[in-house]
Amino acid sequence: MLLLDTDTLTIVQNAEGSLYGRLKARLDAEGDDVATSIVSFEEQVRGWLALIARAKRPEQQLVAYRQLHELLADFQTRPVLRFDERALREFARLRREHRRAGSMDLKIAAVAIASDATLVTRNISDFAGIGELRVLDPLK
Repeated sequence: MLLLDTDTLTIVQNAEGSLYGRLKARLDAEGDDVATSIVSFEEQVRGWLALIARAKRPEQQLVAYRQLHELLADFQTRPVLRFDERALREFARLRREHRRAGSMDLKIAAVAIASDATLVTRNISDFAGIGELRVLDPLK
């Protein structure tokens, strides 16, 4: 199984441009099931909720709510891997071993490890040093 990190997921969701074309071709060539994580859902939802909260005019809220609804629909099109007890244990271990890494990146890595998935990311350096994590840069 391939697990899209939030950045890679966003490219797939936008579904346009040469970057998307290259990414889609690579994912298709891999032939594995493609999933995302509840952690990426959290990151994206937080972004849209912040936009809604900052909106000054009702029309701005309307656009942001429309985007939030589209996000919900998109997450129903692919498996969403859980942050479960196994992922929590992995996260705690990774947090001890990689103190400088971002919490959300470590949570996504923990989900990938706990689910025996390969993490698809363009941000290889964000996951450097996590030896047991399988990582795929989809644009190389």
